Amino acid sequence: MKLSLFVHMERTTPEESQEKLHDEMMQLCEIADQGGMHTIWTGEHHGMNFTIAPNPFINLVDIAHRTKNVRLGTGTVIAPFSHPIRLAGEAAMTDLVTGGRLELGIARGAYSYEYERLMPGLTAWDAGQRMRELIPAVKKLWEGDYAHDGEYWSFPSTTSSPQPKQQPHPPIWVAARDPNSHEFAVKNGCNVQVTPLHQGPEEIERLVTCFKAACDEFKPEKPLKIMLLQHGYVAENDADAQQAAEELNRFYHYFGAWFKNERPVSQGLIQPLTEEEMAANTYYNAEMMRKNLVIGSPNEVITRLKKYEQMGYAEFALWLDSGMTFARKKASLERFIRYVMPEFH
Repeated sequence: MKLSLFVHMERTTPEESQEKLHDEMMQLCEIADQGGMHTIWTGEHHGMNFTIAPNPFINLVDIAHRTKNVRLGTGTVIAPFSHPIRLAGEAAMTDLVTGGRLELGIARGAYSYEYERLMPGLTAWDAGQRMRELIPAVKKLWEGDYAHDGEYWSFPSTTSSPQPKQQPHPPIWVAARDPNSHEFAVKNGCNVQVTPLHQGPEEIERLVTCFKAACDEFKPEKPLKIMLLQHGYVAENDADAQQAAEELNRFYHYFGAWFKNERPVSQGLIQPLTEEEMAANTYYNAEMMRKNLVIGSPNEVITRLKKYEQMGYAEFALWLDSGMTFARKKASLERFIRYVMPEFH
């Protein structure tokens, strides 16, 4: 199983310098590359300091110039916000500039906060349908001289300019949750990215079962892979692990608040949650985080990841966004590389 990193600039207070956050993110990416991690993944988000990433291709080109070996993934491009011609060209240019290191992850998007600002009235269903039209069109544009007449986009014969370095094209990953999404990915020759968020082993098993069922039914021409994206923290001791669980509990309360899209937002920052509000929201708690996420000593983390490998996951991406200090993120990542990764080489 390949081990990778998933990271954004993550701003939680207006006092935090954006330049400093960028520098810290780059340091983490350099550590991941020097430590032999497989891929660095970063996503696309708009108007949210919670995850600062307006264009993942800019980030990946930036990271490419600071790294040597690590592959560079979009985790993920939001399909309804992209035109097929533009996405095909930007992805191909990124692949060219990075020396053929691009992994292209695509999703329908998740935050209604973004939908109502970039495409008012967009629903999750419509976003999913746009993704299903977008991906085959991008692949055809990479082949060249392709005309499209679809439900959402129409254009005369066009070729992606430039064309990607990797041939026939960079690996494509689809963010999937329900069986239909797994089936779409497999039928279109795409790998699959999944995240159980804060949920436990049953959801992790369900997601890989959906992928295997789709592969059994549609029998892809070449082997496809499934990647698990999940929060983790390699702890120094039990107290350190408990602190990480509490920090990730706070992160998920804020994640849930952004997802519900009900709280005021000012200058890209959501109205702070009070301790009383978080205590009253029993949907998330620190005990759940400690149990369900990859938190613990190096041996505990290795044991958990070995189970994922046995389930059939080909890649695990360590989700580092957490609300923790840079020092704590860095220390956990370094322990992950030093103690955990050798068990998977």
